[in-house]
Amino acid sequence: MNVSVFGGSQPQPASSTYKEAYELGNLLAQAGHTVLTGGYIGTMEAVSRGAAEAGGHVIGVTCADIEAWRAVKPNAWVQEERRFATMQERLNELVKACDAAVALPGGPGTLTEIALTWNLMIVRSIQPKPLILIGTGWRMLMAAFTVSFDVYIPQNQRDLIQFAPDVKSAVTMLNS
Repeated sequence: MNVSVFGGSQPQPASSTYKEAYELGNLLAQAGHTVLTGGYIGTMEAVSRGAAEAGGHVIGVTCADIEAWRAVKPNAWVQEERRFATMQERLNELVKACDAAVALPGGPGTLTEIALTWNLMIVRSIQPKPLILIGTGWRMLMAAFTVSFDVYIPQNQRDLIQFAPDVKSAVTMLNS
């Protein structure tokens, strides 16, 4: 299965969030999944590294927009690069090329990836697929969102998102 992993670019190698992302990549590869990430630093690097070091295949989805904004290149563990000109093309590839998506903690970019995946499933632009959000932060954010805008988000749309407390639980959910 192709699994896109969304997450922030901020985690550094010594941080617990980097280690968690590394573990996720490692577990996904051990389970035989191909990993797709944004291909750069932070969570993307950690997941890529974990998957590659476990013998998995790592696809980095990159774009000129990001490289013009920040001086970065694909991380060393990307084995296959899918390069696009724009951020929108990159987002579309991450969402449409996967059989499942998993989100680690992150910022506005990660939220965009989650929202795009969720909305495209709602309108059936893509077939429903597992969309698993890891950690209490996403659960709290989505709870506040769905409570505040209850009438706009029917239960069948809410059911498209799953929550996992940690990376091991997320991989178990994918594999079941």
